[in-house]
Amino acid sequence: MAVTVGVDRLGLGTLHRLPVESRPLVRPGEVPVGIVHLGLGAFHRAHQAVYTEEALGVAGGDWGIVGVAPRSTDVVETLAAQDSLFSVTTLAATGSSTRVVGALAGVRHAAGDPQAVVDLLADPAVRVVTLTVTEKAYQLDPATGRLRPDPALVADLRGDRPPTTVPGLLLRGLQARAAAQAGPVALVSCDNLPANGSRLRSLVYQGLERARVPDGLLDWVSGQVTFPATMVDRIVPASTAETLTAARQALGVSDLAAVAAEPYRQWVVEDDFPGGRPAWERAGAVLTDDAGAWERLKLRTLNGVHSAIAYLGALAGYETIADALAMPHLGTVLRRLIDEEIAASFTGPEGVSVTGYGDEVLARFANPAIRHRTLQVAMDGSQKLPQRILHTVADLRAAGRSARWAALVVAAWIRFVGGRADDGTALPLQDPLAEQIRAALAGAGDSPARTVQALFALAEVFPAEVAADDQVCTDVTEWLTALSRHGVEATLAGAA
Repeated sequence: MAVTVGVDRLGLGTLHRLPVESRPLVRPGEVPVGIVHLGLGAFHRAHQAVYTEEALGVAGGDWGIVGVAPRSTDVVETLAAQDSLFSVTTLAATGSSTRVVGALAGVRHAAGDPQAVVDLLADPAVRVVTLTVTEKAYQLDPATGRLRPDPALVADLRGDRPPTTVPGLLLRGLQARAAAQAGPVALVSCDNLPANGSRLRSLVYQGLERARVPDGLLDWVSGQVTFPATMVDRIVPASTAETLTAARQALGVSDLAAVAAEPYRQWVVEDDFPGGRPAWERAGAVLTDDAGAWERLKLRTLNGVHSAIAYLGALAGYETIADALAMPHLGTVLRRLIDEEIAASFTGPEGVSVTGYGDEVLARFANPAIRHRTLQVAMDGSQKLPQRILHTVADLRAAGRSARWAALVVAAWIRFVGGRADDGTALPLQDPLAEQIRAALAGAGDSPARTVQALFALAEVFPAEVAADDQVCTDVTEWLTALSRHGVEATLAGAA
């Protein structure tokens, strides 16, 4: 995206031109830095940055955020040209509202200047590091949780060049922080991973054990670094030309970093911050001793259903999640998935009805103003399927219960990675295991049974207890056969 700076561009010099209700609660540069965020995408800007700015607006504090983009230069250049300001448009079926956010105190490009990011992570003023990166950026096997380093991370662990991966940046930053005796820090995963705090801790400790690090660093990390778990929730579709147009119409100036999001938002955070934190609870966040039940609620009920709609919708030719959800019989099938299987697979947070939460999820997905593309949600399925669907399957089967509706979602993923929609349109396979998936499919031919067996053999995706379960294999095969022969809409009509 080209950057054009002028009097019609959002920035400190044009704040006075904004409608009063759209102006930021804090100004970039006026709040000292206390947080580094890795992953400067739309979700962070519409979620953690909003919570942090609102907390600063109510309670103050030195918690300005330096946002770090691991690879893309576009967002860094765009935000830098706008004095780190951007807007969030809240999209409801009844209308929209737009507000500029000033929580970012600066932006950095990790690939262009990794040492600057390492120095930030070692800065004593920084006491919180948050992350919103893709599941694959953690380089953890989603089935086992073991580190699965690619060549770039292997090179980072050797330590003979500037780090180029997210784990490499964290490890080098912790090493520099320990050397500087910079004080305690909380590393906070805000990604859709099961036990995301424990996963991030495991990544760091496994990386340190493999890396060339000074004696005593492991002990320092153990005493000075915490890994609070979180649950994050807000639907934030990728920005489009329409997003930028809506922002300009609302603000009267151009914002090339504009994002849009649904009205609903939630953030549950384990309160384990040895160096302090913003007063996020003043902005509506839930601070807790255990985020696990909230995390399972969201991963299984929201993310799992989201993936189900994405695969079935993309196969049936629907562009957006809301459009797909309007497909005949899909809502009925999803409610059975939620009521009969997801709700039976775990114990939700105290006082929260899983089925009621599921109804709210379906209402949110039906919001026509949120044009979340099915193909966007469907990408990287091998990394998402275990925590969103397969853990539900495993827990149900361990309790002796059926997982037939969840098996439909697995079958839809298998059909999706086959690369063709019901009308023959090609479907993209954007997945870190794309090569292994294609190889498995090539060896299976046109047989649904052999296809299921071939993909179930991918241990990186399917837990051993699921792959070895004959009933699950049978259910998935039956659904895949129906989807292949009759297509999504006819299969749903027959099932509902």
